[in-house]
Amino acid sequence: MQIKYFELVKSGTNHDFVKYRRIAVTISLIANLLVLLGAVVWPKLNYGVDFAGGTELQVKFEKPVDLADVREEVGKVGFGEPTVQVYGKPEENQFLIRVERIALLTPERAAQVKAEVQKDLASAQPVSFHFDPEVGDKLDFTFKQPVDPGALESAVEKAGVQTKEVRPLTAREGQDREYTVIAQGPGDKIGSALRERFGKDAVQVVRTEYVGPQVGKQLRNDGILAVLYAMGMILIYVGFRFDFRFSPGVIIALIHDAIITMGFFVISRHEFNLTSVTVILTVVGYSVNDTIVVYDRIRENAKKHKGRPLRDIVNLSINEMLGRTILTSGATALSLVGLIVYGVGTIQDFALAMLVGIISGTYSTWYIASPMTIWLEEHMAQRRAIEAAKPKAKPAAKPPQQAAAR
Repeated sequence: MQIKYFELVKSGTNHDFVKYRRIAVTISLIANLLVLLGAVVWPKLNYGVDFAGGTELQVKFEKPVDLADVREEVGKVGFGEPTVQVYGKPEENQFLIRVERIALLTPERAAQVKAEVQKDLASAQPVSFHFDPEVGDKLDFTFKQPVDPGALESAVEKAGVQTKEVRPLTAREGQDREYTVIAQGPGDKIGSALRERFGKDAVQVVRTEYVGPQVGKQLRNDGILAVLYAMGMILIYVGFRFDFRFSPGVIIALIHDAIITMGFFVISRHEFNLTSVTVILTVVGYSVNDTIVVYDRIRENAKKHKGRPLRDIVNLSINEMLGRTILTSGATALSLVGLIVYGVGTIQDFALAMLVGIISGTYSTWYIASPMTIWLEEHMAQRRAIEAAKPKAKPAAKPPQQAAAR
């Protein structure tokens, strides 16, 4: 009995992908330039708290409220222009609020707290005091003698700072005693303002995150380096796996896919954060996998059809792998449908950006990576032809005196 297989793309299909490579490269260059201008000049990436620094709150309301009313109330708190956006499905009444400030305490107010604690708890022999505005509203105290947490809280509040918690740190007998005071921060003030406006039981602060500006900058730089390192390792792998003439095409295609995926965040105005960097790295890995499969078929066909032009071999290889590429990309895209439909927040952003990356990765394999290899091969052939056409330098004629002497 002969088993019949379903063929998505019939054998012998011969679409001329290479024919449109110049048009495709031109369109891709324009799209990439527009995305880069949008990311850097206008409207710029909407950096999340991971990269921009600040305080981010996820709040949930019991009843529907208008986004403009939430933004207006948060703006009255005095932390500058806030960013407020709907989080998840509209019927869930959840909002994501971000302000640039991460601490209510200032160095001057912290100095007042220090002076008040030293005065009220002088008998406990204060040793040290530490406050870092990059960390948030956290005060660290060290005493020679044990201190009642309630007395420490009272001393801090005398200086006009509302406390949330006093944490005594464990210490061995005879060692200095350390205490951490967590004061109310921007998140607490925003939550209180929203409860005062919309009702005490009508607002729930689901989560609060703080990231300092310096930490955010470092995370952003590390994210960029992670993408560059990944591309560098892929460049080396492709060079050893195939030939270094294939590597430029892969890297150009990966850069294209990374920029197009970033373009999703520029256009959609969704937050660009650490999850977004994860998406770009995932897209890079997915795209190079599909490209390497096509490159492997190009290498096989180059041995099988010796003497045939590289243009025809590349076109043949793409057509032979067309069915596999469509099935693989389609199956991966289908796995994202559930996350897109039912996911919320960063999960949905991840799925949508990944879908854009899959489409871009498939397109770049057909119209960027492989055709770029043809262009490099043609360029090298032209250079060889020019070198071969150059007249060879004749040996210099001997001086007449030397000829006569002989």
